[in-house]
Amino acid sequence: MKYLEFGESKREISQIIIGLMRIAQMTPKEVEELVETALSVGINAFDLADIYGRGKCEEILGQVLKNRPDLRAKMWIQSKVGIRIEEFTYFDFSKDYILEATNGILQRLGVDHLDSLLLHRPDALMEPSEIAEAFDLLKSQGKVLDFGVSNQNPMMMELLKKEIKQPLVANQLQLSAAFSPAFESGFHVNMEGTAANMRDGSIFEYCRLNDVVIQAWSVLQHGYFEGVFVGSDKYSKLNAVLNRLADKYQISPSAVAIAWVLRYPAHMQAVIGTTKASRIIESSKATDIELTRKEWYEIYWASGKDLP
Repeated sequence: MKYLEFGESKREISQIIIGLMRIAQMTPKEVEELVETALSVGINAFDLADIYGRGKCEEILGQVLKNRPDLRAKMWIQSKVGIRIEEFTYFDFSKDYILEATNGILQRLGVDHLDSLLLHRPDALMEPSEIAEAFDLLKSQGKVLDFGVSNQNPMMMELLKKEIKQPLVANQLQLSAAFSPAFESGFHVNMEGTAANMRDGSIFEYCRLNDVVIQAWSVLQHGYFEGVFVGSDKYSKLNAVLNRLADKYQISPSAVAIAWVLRYPAHMQAVIGTTKASRIIESSKATDIELTRKEWYEIYWASGKDLP
């Protein structure tokens, strides 16, 4: 397993993050086994959000930590706030809600601090000064060590940085071999066609320039939760390439697809959402290899995208 130094804490955390969005229906014992499996292959990073399972996911992990308090020191735990699910879903980055939501997370987990807290998606009505006050309080109270965002473009981050004292050390962004619009727009600069449309304000380049960790999510999905592309007939050409490279490197096709994400030359992490021990072990091997430049572009090409 490969690691990177994260944020002001400088803690070394794994390039693979276990996403715990799907554990709401699992027992604490099953989740404990999941955590143990991840730790056994060097994965020490775990990602949550207050909306996952309407808080149930954090409650279950909290039960695990209550039963096994020795696990907390081995784990780097991140959660996200800012999405409210009521009669409809909306975003809320107000000071009061950030504090309320974060305190709720800590209570459900039964811990005294989060290693990282991300703002979950952008709030068009956000007031950077309010967010700064919330972050200052959480930091001074020792409740959050590092802060970041998710799904935000460069100007959103710059707007926040106008008031926030703490560095925004991570941005969680969707990326996979079958979903890479940020790369498409880069390849088609100053050209006609939809591929040339700038969708993200060059957020990937911005993260590289500012040493922001990119946490890629849906690394095995195509579209917006439209399904897994590995093994899908819709992506037969891509799977042929993944299978060939899997044979070459003696890892699974899924691990090759994750290695493609991690090959991007930024500070990269990949969030995987599997709850199966065998797939966690398989996925961990993605950091054992580094795809060649030709292999990386072949995967991009095989996903159905063109290069000018």
